[in-house]
This record gives sequence, structure tokens and C-alpha cells, in this order.
Amino acid sequence: MADQRKNRALLIVNYDFYRSPDGLSARPGAVKEADRLFKALSDCNYAVQLHYDLTAEEIQELYEKECNADHGDYFVSILSSHGEEGIIFDCEGQPVMLTQIFEALSLPRSHKLAGKPKIFFIQACRGNEIDPGVWLQTDSGEPQTDCFSHYLSIPEDTAVMFACSPGYAAFINRWESMFLKALLELLEGENRQLELTRLMTWINWKVALHFEAKGKHSGGKEMPCFVTNMVKEVYPFSSQRRLSSRH
Repeated sequence: MADQRKNRALLIVNYDFYRSPDGLSARPGAVKEADRLFKALSDCNYAVQLHYDLTAEEIQELYEKECNADHGDYFVSILSSHGEEGIIFDCEGQPVMLTQIFEALSLPRSHKLAGKPKIFFIQACRGNEIDPGVWLQTDSGEPQTDCFSHYLSIPEDTAVMFACSPGYAAFINRWESMFLKALLELLEGENRQLELTRLMTWINWKVALHFEAKGKHSGGKEMPCFVTNMVKEVYPFSSQRRLSSRH
């Protein structure tokens, strides 16, 4: 049996933007979530790296290191920061293109991840529209017209799940975000045994139908979404460690 600890997870959480020239707000709830995510993924037999408040260069270096690391069956990455469509912001408020991250994990740069499922969960805004949202700080940015270029750059065998739909804000308060709260509930419960697309659909259902904004934008909703180019069923968090061909 393969070493169950060789599955790798990379968590990058930017929460203190005091060096940002644009005055991006701090995100204390992201720190509290990160500790739980570290434990939940460790309990799912992942070797987890957790990093806080990184620059764009540091973020890129971490993904390039993953290209040369020894991986098990899966690679999972969680990004939590302020953002715009196709972008997250580093701790200094500088943009990091998602295409750059995805390209770092693509062939020919990443032979060790070739054929292995790569799964991203991204907690960041993709615009500033509110549906209408909750009275919380938002990981906000200006909406972009191009919503698809970064989809085209994802590596083979990859799934990317976003906290919200294109053009909209993703919400976080001083305790937690809607999106990662749902992910944590899944990882800490029996639904972690689900196949990946069912797992992500469950998160969509949980956030869209069971979380509701309070405060200034009471009743507002958030709608996660995901994109995948995988051609086989995968069970990244299952205790049975299943990896099957498509039926």
C-alpha cells in the first residue's frame, strides 16, 4: 500500500494586508479557518503545508517546489485572500494571476504531478457585485469582463472550485467564510467519502440553500461554482483511498 501521508496539501492564507497601498482590509476569520483546515486535511491523511501572508514571488515559489516534490495520489491546494476575477492578491496587495499558478503545475514543468488529480479551493472575490451579500468585509475587487481565460489554462486532471460566481463577492466575517465553512463541514463529516464532483455539488447545495446573510444585506446568498477537466472519478478525501477509471 502506498504511503497515505504522501498526498500533499498546500494552504496559502493572506489575512494581514498592512503593506497594501490600496488599504485592503484584514481578514481575521481566515486565520481561524486555516487551523481547522490544517487539522481536517491532516486527518484525511494529507501532509499539509500552511503559509500565511505571502508575497506574489513567495506564492509562485511554493507552487514551483510542488513540481519537484514526491506526491501520492492527490494534490490539494486552498487559497484564501482578497481577489478579482482570475486574480488573488498577495499580502502586499499585488495581483497573482491564477493562470501563473496553474501553468506552474502543468507539463512540461511538472512531470511529478502528471496524471495526478490536482484540486483547488479558492476563497476570494471574483468581482464586487453583491447578491445581495451579508454585512461583512468582502474579499473584494473590480469585476472583470474576461471570465474564461484562466479556465483554459488549468492543467490536465484538475478541478478548481471558487467560493462565488464570476463578478460576485465572496464573504468572510471575523470567524469564518461561507465557502470554507461548508468545505470544513464536509471534511469533518461522512460526506468526505464522496466522489469529487458530488462533493463539490454538495458544497454548492450547502452554501446556496443553507447559508444566508445577516446584518446590512440580510437574506443575501452566495453561489460557489467549479470547473473540472478530469476524465475519471476520484475520491480525494475518502478513507478507502479510491481512484477509479470513468465508467
